[in-house]
Amino acid sequence: MAPEAPEAPRQPPWKAHIHRLLHHRLFLLGLGLFLIVAVVALLAPWIAPQDPNKLAMRFKFRPPDGDFIFGTDNFGRSLWSRVVWGARLSMFIGSAVVLINAIAGTAIGAAAGYFRKLDNVLMRVNDALMAFPAVLLAIAVTAVLGPSVNDVIIALGIVYTPRTARIVRSSVIVLREMEYVQAAVAAGAGHWRILRHHILPNAMAPLIVQLSFLFAYAVLTEATLSFLGVGAVPPTPTWGNIMAEGRQYMVDAPWIVAIPGVALMITVLGLNLLGDGLRDVLDPRLRIQS
Repeated sequence: MAPEAPEAPRQPPWKAHIHRLLHHRLFLLGLGLFLIVAVVALLAPWIAPQDPNKLAMRFKFRPPDGDFIFGTDNFGRSLWSRVVWGARLSMFIGSAVVLINAIAGTAIGAAAGYFRKLDNVLMRVNDALMAFPAVLLAIAVTAVLGPSVNDVIIALGIVYTPRTARIVRSSVIVLREMEYVQAAVAAGAGHWRILRHHILPNAMAPLIVQLSFLFAYAVLTEATLSFLGVGAVPPTPTWGNIMAEGRQYMVDAPWIVAIPGVALMITVLGLNLLGDGLRDVLDPRLRIQS
């Protein structure tokens, strides 16, 4: 009887995920768009060295040309510099909001999902916050705190943390009933050890997907707040501020609104495609269906 051929070594899950992501066209497209915006934001001091707030009234309403790539606004400021530095601010605000949600949302969701006595209290507060539309709640928070970049970050953190917490809670509720978690409880492992080693690592997939979408929501909501006048204080170069200042000149100088609008669209589209790709690869339910 011929000996059986040895089984091929199983590929680690993270390698399989990376392999699938590298062959996911929408994910690669979204990642490419996001990286373009991120690189532009990172290199802003070098690719747009001109002060984005420098006034030059003699150049106002210059259409895009060789001297001004994106044209100028109603104060003669370089739209290229303002859009590039606006990308830098949008990436900073999005990253800060994602970091707040990754910490606060995970902590609240894990506590609510693992400790049954805390679940009702924490989730009722969550439900109260989620009952308000995100933009309206953000406007209310910024109205209390005041319009500034730091206050916008705090407001968006407050708005979106409950949504992240609910997703983490759902994962933790399922995982705490798994056999390996019950075995750890029976072995006398402490709550922190169980959460850190057995539950939270396995709850990361839906959290990562949520944070990728959250980045897009944060960038879009920040632009909305700035457009409405309750975000970063003008003349801070944000995409929302640029569009708000240029909306009354849309007939004579449509590029003032169109160019930052396209930049915002590319950023949000890239992040949404990136999130869709992560969800397709990391969500086990979608893998089973496929």
